[in-house]
Amino acid sequence: MLAPSWEEHATCLANAEEQDMPRVLMDISVKAAVNLQQDAFIVIGRDTRSTSEKLSQSVIDGVTVLEGQFHDYGLVTTPQLHYMVYCRNTSGQYGEATLEGYYQKLSKAFMELTKQTLCSEDEYRSLKVDCANGIGALKLKEMEHYVSQGLSVQLFNDGTKGKLNHLCGADFVKSHQKPPQGMEMKSNERCCSFDGDADRIVYHYLDVDGHFHLIDGDKIATLISSFLKELLLEIGESLNIGVVQTAYANGSSTRYLEEVMKVPVYCTKTGVKHLHHKAQEFDIGVYFEANGHGTVLFSKAAETKIRQLTKELEDEKRKAAAKMLENVIDLFNQAAGDAISDMLVIEAILTLKDLTIQQWDALYVDLPNRQLKVKVADRQVISTTDAERQVVTPPGLQEAINDLVKKYKLSRAFVRPSGTEDVVRVYAEADSQVRKCGPCTC
Repeated sequence: MLAPSWEEHATCLANAEEQDMPRVLMDISVKAAVNLQQDAFIVIGRDTRSTSEKLSQSVIDGVTVLEGQFHDYGLVTTPQLHYMVYCRNTSGQYGEATLEGYYQKLSKAFMELTKQTLCSEDEYRSLKVDCANGIGALKLKEMEHYVSQGLSVQLFNDGTKGKLNHLCGADFVKSHQKPPQGMEMKSNERCCSFDGDADRIVYHYLDVDGHFHLIDGDKIATLISSFLKELLLEIGESLNIGVVQTAYANGSSTRYLEEVMKVPVYCTKTGVKHLHHKAQEFDIGVYFEANGHGTVLFSKAAETKIRQLTKELEDEKRKAAAKMLENVIDLFNQAAGDAISDMLVIEAILTLKDLTIQQWDALYVDLPNRQLKVKVADRQVISTTDAERQVVTPPGLQEAINDLVKKYKLSRAFVRPSGTEDVVRVYAEADSQVRKCGPCTC
C-alpha cells in the first residue's frame, strides 16, 4: 500500500510531460531522500484483463532500462502481489514470497483451525463463489486442492465466458442488492462474491421465500471481531482490540459492536488507506469497508505474545484458544484486504461456532438506508470534518441535515464530495424506510 507521503510524488510523476521525467524523478529522489546507490527491486504482477500483459511488459522494460532488478509473478490477485511485497520487505519473516508459499501458509492455518471443530455436516463445508470473471477464479482453482478436506468450493463466473464484473461480482451484488447472474442459488445456500481483482468479498443467500439477503463488510467485521473478542476472553489476555469503520457503516453494526460485544469502534475517512493506518494503532485492529474490503492487523507485540502463550499455557481451554488465535494470525493477509483469505477466515469461524448463514445474518438487523450521488458544478464547495460525517461548508447545510435527522428515530445522514468526480455523495439511515427528499429518492 502506497505510503500517504508518496501520493504527492506519484501525482507529480503522473502529470509530468515526457521530456520532464528525468527532472521530476530527480526532484522526487531528493525530496524523499532516496539513496540512488541502493539497488532497486520491483515486484510485478498482472491480472486477466487484455491490457495487463502489455502494461506489465512496459514496466519490465522501464525497470530494465534503469538497470533495476525485478521479479515477475505473472498472473496474481492484487492481494497476492501485496503479500509478495510484504514477504520480501520482511526478509521472509512474514512468509515465503511465492504463490506456493501463499497457498501453503493460508491452507495450513485454515486446516489447523477447522480440524478443531465439532461440526461435521457437509452442508457447512460447501460454498458457492462468484468470481466476477476475474483473476480470483484462476487463483482459487489453484488453491482448491490445498483446502479440499475442509471446504468444497463451487466456482461461478470463472472467466471462461462473460465479461469482468458484468452483472456479477461483489460491487454488483452490493449495489443492486440481488444475486449475480451466472450463479444458481438455492434457498439457504451459503454464497459469496469476489470483486474483479479479489480484494473484496460479500456473502449472500436466498431465504425459503426466495428473498435475497446480503451480508456485507459490516457484518463480516462483526463476525470476526466478536470471534476474536471471545478468544481473548478465553485466554484471559487484555490485548486491546479495535474495529475501524467509515461513515458508511450501518448504525446497527456500530451499536452491536459497542453495546453488545463491548468492542470499541472508530471511524475514519472513506478509503482503505485511512482504515489500514488507524487499525495499526491497536494490538488487534479489524477494518472492513461496507463494500467488503478489509482485513485484520496484529501488532508485532501482540503476535509475539500470542505465539508465546501457545507454548506456555498449561490450561487446555486457554491453550486451545491461544492456538486458534495463532492460526487466525496466519490465515489473514495482513498486507491488504484479500477475498480468498477473508473467505477462509469466515468459513472457519462459521464452522467453529456452528453457525448457519441465517444465524450470522440475524446477529443484528440493518437499519434501512439509502445512498445516492448528485451531480454538481463544483464538488469543492462542500468540505467536511469528523471523518466526513459533518459538513463545514457551505454554511447552513449541516444545520439543514440536523433538522431532518431530528424527525426520525435512530437516524443519521451525511453528504461528502467525491474524491474523483464532480458529484456529492449522500447517505441516510433511520429505523424506518427513509422518505423522499427533494428531487431524488434517498
